[in-house]
This record gives sequence, C-alpha cells and structure tokens, in this order.
Amino acid sequence: MYDHILITGGAGFVGASVALALKTRFPQTRVTALDNLHRRGSELNVPRLRSAGVEYIHGDIRSPEDLTDFAPPSLIIECSAEPSVLAGYGNSPEYLIKTNLQGCFHCLELARRARADFLFLSTSRVYPWTALNALAYEESDTRFVLSNRQSLRGASGLGVNEDFPLEGLRSLYGMTKLAAEFMIAEYAAAYGFRYVINRCGVIAGPWQMGKTDQGVVALWVAAHHFRQPLSYIGFGGQGKQVRDILHIDDLCDLILDQVSRFDLYQGRIFNAGGGLACSLSLREMTALCEEITGNRIPIGVSPEDRPADVRIYLTDHRRLTELSGWRSRRDARRVLTDTWNWIRAEESLLAPIFKR
Repeated sequence: MYDHILITGGAGFVGASVALALKTRFPQTRVTALDNLHRRGSELNVPRLRSAGVEYIHGDIRSPEDLTDFAPPSLIIECSAEPSVLAGYGNSPEYLIKTNLQGCFHCLELARRARADFLFLSTSRVYPWTALNALAYEESDTRFVLSNRQSLRGASGLGVNEDFPLEGLRSLYGMTKLAAEFMIAEYAAAYGFRYVINRCGVIAGPWQMGKTDQGVVALWVAAHHFRQPLSYIGFGGQGKQVRDILHIDDLCDLILDQVSRFDLYQGRIFNAGGGLACSLSLREMTALCEEITGNRIPIGVSPEDRPADVRIYLTDHRRLTELSGWRSRRDARRVLTDTWNWIRAEESLLAPIFKR
C-alpha cells in the first residue's frame, strides 16, 4: 500500500470525498489534501478532512513551490480543475488554462521527481460536442434517446465508449483535460511511472456545491428544497437533454479499487459513469425532485443553446466493468435522495451558497 497519497483539489467535492474514503479504508496511510479553496463551499470541507485525520494544505497547483512543502508522495490523485464547460467564454481563459493544463504539468513534475504513481480525474468532455450532437437519436415524451444504430465508432444506444472519435471541437475546458491526458501518457513513458485516467461523466451526491455551469444535480435538488426558480436551457427549452449520473460513493469505490489494484488498471483510460441505467433528462430530474422534496417550483424556458452544450451523453463503461467488475450500484433516485438529505441536515450552512 502507498505510504503517502497526495490529492490535489483535495477540498473540492470529488477530492474531499476521495480523501475521506481513502483515510477510512487505509487509516495508516498518510493522506494529504491540497486545495486553493477557489470554489465557494470548498472551505466547508476542511474541518471534515482534518477531523478524519487527513492533512490539509492550502496551496495552488499553478504555483510549483506549493508542491514542495511536504514529503514526496508515492501516489498523486489529480482532482484539481476549473470544471466549468463555460469557463473562458466571454472572458479570459487564463485561470482555466493555468489550473487544468499548467497545474497538471506541475503535478507531473512532482510525480517525475518522486517517481509516484499518477491517477487522473478527466472528463467525458474530452469527446467533441460536435460529434456527440451528430449522433442519431429519437424523442420520447420526457427525453432524447440515443438510437441503437450509430454511424460513428464507439457509439451505441448504451452511450459512448473510449473509441469514440476525438476529432472536433470539445470546449475550452474539454481541450485542457484532453491535452492533460496526452501529457500524462508522454510523461509516464518518458520517466517511467504508472498512471490511470478516468473520464468521468456527471458526478453527484452530498457535499457538491452545484452551480448553473457545473454540478447540475445538486443545483436542481437545492433549488427544489429552497424553492428557487430554474430554467430549461437549450435544445428548444424542453428539458429533454440527458446525462448519466454517477454517485460520488460509486466513484470512490472505483478509486479505492484502482488504488488497491493499480497494476490491473495501469496505463489505460476508462469511461467511468452511471450509464444508461442511471440517467435522467432535466424534465425527469424535475419530476423526481418534486417527488422527493414535495415541492414544485417555476421552471422557465430558454431555448437557445449555450456554447458546447450536448443533447445526450451516456457513459458506456463496459471496458471498465469487463476488466474489474465495477459498475455504479446507486441509482438516480438514491443520488437525489442522498443529496436532499444532506441539504436538509446542513441547511443553515448551505443556504448562503444555494439560495439566490
């Protein structure tokens, strides 16, 4: 087992959840969470980390000197990111580029010096939205549905697998993550350390500080709880666009297995998501939120598409499942219910973040 695991973005939704899961499973392992607390709400995770025995360091991966103030790690889990697909549109992409690309470079330099294994949280947004929106689909009363027969390789009624073409536009955010993937593979080959890359779809669950441009599930549940209005944006404003959803605990289960069996996964890229069985349209998510919270809220309509928006994305995770047996175990209702129970339990803490 690793003696020291460094998690960058370690006070964020994913990073903090992974840090806590690792410390629970491997209590003798030193787990360090490094985060600049840029995203509002991440500061709420610092007491949780420290109370569990995770060492928290306020630092920024954009500054290489911030990655030298601790003992060399034997494993780096790179969770830090500017995760918004809309980042850089209408303003400078400097923070996005320096965090997602230059920051990853600094983490790889640390891995090179320490000869540490490297586990990277990438995104389904590496797949071009132009190609995703060209997929054949049908329309039901509540959602857009991928057709079983598709002309592009790597696509089917189950979604998108790792062979899906990468040619095309993917958003500034997606570009930074794909470029980071290429850099990781080259670094590992040049300097002889091991790596795993997970391309994650929508991740959700307790302690996600959802916003309109990232964290839609938490945003939707919180809006119903606090009775805040929402809007169906893009694709005619029908709310039929679809995403698969991965419960944060299912992602932690995957990472714990990868940490425990790194040899099995090493040197490969995996699509990690809830898949078709754990997917919702916005319209379906609204109905489920109404059922769970007992509240109905006004839903506006904004038919214009936003930059790089996608009609349907479903994770085809069969490569991962066939290799390791992993699959998501918690369904969409569980994701939304767990999120609502967290919001209710921490209402006074979360109201300033979610209420608009």
